[in-house]
Amino acid sequence: TKDRISARNGLESYAYNMKSTVEDEKMKDKISESDKKAILDKCKEAIDWLDHNHTAEKDEIDHQQKELEGVCNPIITKLYAAAGGAPPGGAPGAAPGAAPGAASSGGSAGPTIEEVD
Repeated sequence: TKDRISARNGLESYAYNMKSTVEDEKMKDKISESDKKAILDKCKEAIDWLDHNHTAEKDEIDHQQKELEGVCNPIITKLYAAAGGAPPGGAPGAAPGAAPGAASSGGSAGPTIEEVD
Protein backbone atom coordinates (compact mmCIF):
# COMPACT_ATOMS: atom_id res chain seq x y z
CA THR A 1 0.00 0.00 0.00
CA LYS A 2 2.98 2.34 0.44
CA ASP A 3 3.58 2.19 -3.34
CA ARG A 4 -0.09 2.90 -3.95
CA ILE A 5 -0.04 5.95 -1.68
CA SER A 6 3.17 7.14 -3.32
CA ALA A 7 1.58 6.72 -6.79
CA ARG A 8 -1.53 8.66 -5.68
CA ASN A 9 0.58 11.47 -4.25
CA GLY A 10 2.73 11.52 -7.39
CA LEU A 11 -0.28 11.78 -9.72
CA GLU A 12 -1.93 14.46 -7.61
CA SER A 13 1.31 16.44 -7.35
CA TYR A 14 1.94 16.19 -11.11
CA ALA A 15 -1.61 17.33 -11.90
CA TYR A 16 -1.41 20.35 -9.58
CA ASN A 17 2.08 21.25 -10.86
CA MET A 18 0.94 21.12 -14.50
CA LYS A 19 -2.12 23.18 -13.63
CA SER A 20 -0.05 25.87 -11.92
CA THR A 21 2.50 25.84 -14.77
CA VAL A 22 -0.09 26.66 -17.44
CA GLU A 23 -1.93 29.14 -15.20
CA ASP A 24 1.31 31.02 -14.44
CA GLU A 25 1.22 34.66 -15.61
CA LYS A 26 4.58 34.17 -17.37
CA MET A 27 3.04 31.43 -19.52
CA LYS A 28 -0.01 33.45 -20.54
CA ASP A 29 1.49 34.66 -23.82
CA LYS A 30 3.41 31.45 -24.55
CA ILE A 31 0.64 28.85 -24.53
CA SER A 32 -2.39 28.71 -26.79
CA GLU A 33 -5.83 28.69 -25.19
CA SER A 34 -6.55 25.26 -26.69
CA ASP A 35 -3.33 23.76 -25.26
CA LYS A 36 -3.99 25.38 -21.89
CA LYS A 37 -7.56 24.05 -21.89
CA ALA A 38 -6.36 20.55 -22.86
CA ILE A 39 -3.97 20.46 -19.90
CA LEU A 40 -6.42 21.99 -17.42
CA ASP A 41 -9.22 19.64 -18.49
CA LYS A 42 -6.99 16.57 -18.22
CA CYS A 43 -5.63 17.70 -14.83
CA LYS A 44 -9.18 18.21 -13.54
CA GLU A 45 -10.12 14.78 -14.88
CA ALA A 46 -7.16 13.15 -13.09
CA ILE A 47 -7.88 14.95 -9.80
CA ASP A 48 -11.59 14.08 -10.02
CA TRP A 49 -10.65 10.46 -10.77
CA LEU A 50 -8.43 10.36 -7.67
CA ASP A 51 -11.24 11.86 -5.57
CA HIS A 52 -13.65 9.11 -6.70
CA ASN A 53 -11.22 6.16 -6.67
CA HIS A 54 -9.74 6.05 -3.18
CA THR A 55 -9.16 2.30 -3.40
CA ALA A 56 -7.54 2.29 -6.85
CA GLU A 57 -4.55 -0.01 -7.23
CA LYS A 58 -1.09 1.26 -8.14
CA ASP A 59 -1.36 0.06 -11.77
CA GLU A 60 -4.65 1.96 -12.23
CA ILE A 61 -3.06 5.11 -10.79
CA ASP A 62 0.01 4.64 -13.00
CA HIS A 63 -2.32 4.37 -16.01
CA GLN A 64 -3.95 7.69 -15.09
CA GLN A 65 -0.49 9.25 -14.69
CA LYS A 66 0.56 8.03 -18.17
CA GLU A 67 -2.64 9.41 -19.70
CA LEU A 68 -2.08 12.79 -18.06
CA GLU A 69 1.57 12.84 -19.15
CA GLY A 70 0.47 11.87 -22.67
CA VAL A 71 -1.53 15.10 -22.89
CA CYS A 72 0.84 17.38 -20.95
CA ASN A 73 4.32 16.34 -22.10
CA PRO A 74 3.96 17.17 -25.83
CA ILE A 75 2.45 20.58 -25.01
CA ILE A 76 5.06 21.43 -22.38
CA THR A 77 7.87 20.22 -24.67
CA LYS A 78 6.51 22.42 -27.47
CA LEU A 79 6.26 25.32 -25.02
CA TYR A 80 9.89 25.05 -23.93
CA ALA A 81 11.11 24.41 -27.48
CA ALA A 82 9.41 27.65 -28.56
CA ALA A 83 11.05 29.41 -25.61
CA GLY A 84 14.42 28.11 -26.78
CA GLY A 85 15.32 25.49 -24.23
CA ALA A 86 14.49 22.31 -22.44
CA PRO A 87 12.55 22.55 -19.21
CA PRO A 88 14.87 22.74 -16.19
CA GLY A 89 15.09 19.44 -14.35
CA GLY A 90 13.40 17.54 -17.17
CA ALA A 91 9.79 18.50 -16.45
CA PRO A 92 8.01 21.39 -14.78
CA GLY A 93 7.27 20.59 -11.18
CA ALA A 94 9.44 17.47 -11.14
CA ALA A 95 12.26 17.00 -8.70
CA PRO A 96 15.54 18.51 -9.95
CA GLY A 97 17.33 15.97 -12.11
CA ALA A 98 14.23 13.78 -12.38
CA ALA A 99 13.38 12.08 -15.63
CA PRO A 100 10.67 13.85 -17.65
CA GLY A 101 7.28 12.91 -16.29
CA ALA A 102 8.69 11.62 -13.00
CA ALA A 103 6.88 13.04 -10.04
CA SER A 104 8.67 13.52 -6.75
CA SER A 105 7.38 11.26 -4.03
CA GLY A 106 8.94 13.36 -1.29
CA GLY A 107 7.21 16.21 0.49
CA SER A 108 5.38 18.43 -1.95
CA ALA A 109 3.84 21.82 -1.44
CA GLY A 110 0.45 20.38 -2.41
CA PRO A 111 -1.96 18.40 -0.28
CA THR A 112 -1.08 14.82 0.57
CA ILE A 113 -3.28 11.75 0.51
CA GLU A 114 -3.47 9.73 3.70
CA GLU A 115 -4.44 6.07 3.82
CA VAL A 116 -7.90 5.68 5.32
CA ASP A 117 -9.14 2.31 6.49
